[in-house]
Amino acid sequence: MSTTTSSHHLSPAFPGRAPWGTANKLRAWQQGAMDAYLQAQPRDFLAVATPGAGKTTFALTLASWLLHHHVVQQVVVVAPTEHLKKQWADAAARIGIKLDPEYSAGPLGKEYDGIALTYAGVGVRPMLHRNRVEQRKTLVILDEIHHAGDSRSWGEACLEAFEPATRRLALTGTPFRSDTNPIPFVGYAEGNDGIRRSVADYTYGYGSALGDGVVRPVIFLSYSGNMRWRTKAGDEVAARLGEPMTKDAISQAWRTALDPRGEWMPAVLRAADQRLTEVRKAIPDAGGLVIAADQDSARAYAKLLREITGHGATVVLSDDAGASQRIEDFRGSEDRWMVAVRMVSEGVDVPRLAVGVYATTISTPLFFAQAVGRFVRSRRRGETASVFLPTIPMLMTFAHEMEVERDHVLDKPKKDGDDADPYAEEADLLQEAERQQDEDTGDQDQLPFEALESDAVFDRVMYDGAEFGMQAHPGSEEEQDYLGIPGLLEPDQVQMLLQKRQARQISHSRKKPDQEANLLELPADRRPVVSHREMMELRRELNSLVGAYSHQSGKPHGVIHTELRRSCGGPPAAESTANQLQQRIAKVREWATRMR
Repeated sequence: MSTTTSSHHLSPAFPGRAPWGTANKLRAWQQGAMDAYLQAQPRDFLAVATPGAGKTTFALTLASWLLHHHVVQQVVVVAPTEHLKKQWADAAARIGIKLDPEYSAGPLGKEYDGIALTYAGVGVRPMLHRNRVEQRKTLVILDEIHHAGDSRSWGEACLEAFEPATRRLALTGTPFRSDTNPIPFVGYAEGNDGIRRSVADYTYGYGSALGDGVVRPVIFLSYSGNMRWRTKAGDEVAARLGEPMTKDAISQAWRTALDPRGEWMPAVLRAADQRLTEVRKAIPDAGGLVIAADQDSARAYAKLLREITGHGATVVLSDDAGASQRIEDFRGSEDRWMVAVRMVSEGVDVPRLAVGVYATTISTPLFFAQAVGRFVRSRRRGETASVFLPTIPMLMTFAHEMEVERDHVLDKPKKDGDDADPYAEEADLLQEAERQQDEDTGDQDQLPFEALESDAVFDRVMYDGAEFGMQAHPGSEEEQDYLGIPGLLEPDQVQMLLQKRQARQISHSRKKPDQEANLLELPADRRPVVSHREMMELRRELNSLVGAYSHQSGKPHGVIHTELRRSCGGPPAAESTANQLQQRIAKVREWATRMR
């Protein structure tokens, strides 16, 4: 393979619609990384490229060159999961490199050029793989190398197995971890502050990829709302997402929002599906992914999506033997929705995914970056990605820092006079994020609670570090303005359109009649005079009637509240006027009478 072509002579968007790992032409960054590697000819090389940029194509192109020039005689690919190792084998086969993804022990068939393994597989029998590497000159490709630091045993096994390798190529889109486990075969350099950080040999970040048209711009749509839950002590607590509160309160409000029995999740899923419908006008096969925290929630979300869309959603659980096949089936179909449990680290790679719902309480930058990475793979210039989030401070920060390039910090600074590890909390969250089981682990650090009620309010849009929009209620004209953004736009067009939508929303809110306005938006002298006791009594009466109708109809409280708002209009109960509450009370009484 010739490497004399300058990266400046290549279109930065090549390949336009290449399947996973099968490009026959290199993008500019891939050629640049090839040039850097072939010039240095290093034993170890760390390539950091944002998810969706084409790390697999780069690695397999390099593997082909090294095999062709007899630098190595075989290839070993190590991937985080069973699903990914099979994807690697399939991608390698398309360019003539045959990898055995089912290898366990013994001699390798002569028809193969190497094997594909998981980090867990290496951890079980490191000496077996060391012997294979010692017998023949080997290129070891370590995909998502940060996973080798998931446990000391995995890291030690990789060191033991692949220390004799002729060449090692480490790949990652997220080269940072929250712990201090060193990542094998990664170099660290000490900074002026005395802290050692990982050093990449070639870096291609999200900002560069976005400018080149290699990845999609991401539009984040956040939703707030009023949450109410009951603590173990029997106390009822109410809070609004996004408002200042304690760590425990944030956690419980977040979990209340994600409860499928409330109003928040149905409203957000409905909005996400509307967004998907708009995107599919320009990208007919565009799909959506809901990232759920556990199996029960995943199944409940799938049921809600069926009610919303009239079509079933593909449910993918990591402990399901058919998970990989379900992903492949969805990938090749034109189905609208997939719901996955912690499958971010399981290798969900479906380029047509364009709309996402972040419905998990995992809050590490690593997991968030991997989650958003499921939606950024660009197949044609102008595609956009949309990710729906709860208004949680940590998630808002991650969304704003999409373009920040992080390195793995090996030494953690401590606050003066504080011996505790300030990163311990995030390390625990990371460990939770990368567990392989889906069931509730029964962690005791989260206070037991019972979700009682939730509603959703469109909060804001975040794009390219800026925020747009004002709070609006689901189904309102203001929300529809943002859900209706075209699915094919250049990044600068997205920015311009968001600015116009925001200006229109502000203008519209000023002209809105009092009876249609959000109480919080009205000046004090224009708000109806109703005592807080009267409002409390109206809300109590409404909740009581909803509870009775729930028992009568079998419908969850949240579903009934959603139907009342759809029928009568208006904001969530906590922000409704006395007249709006009275209309809903009359409506639910009417429904109850019909069922007698």
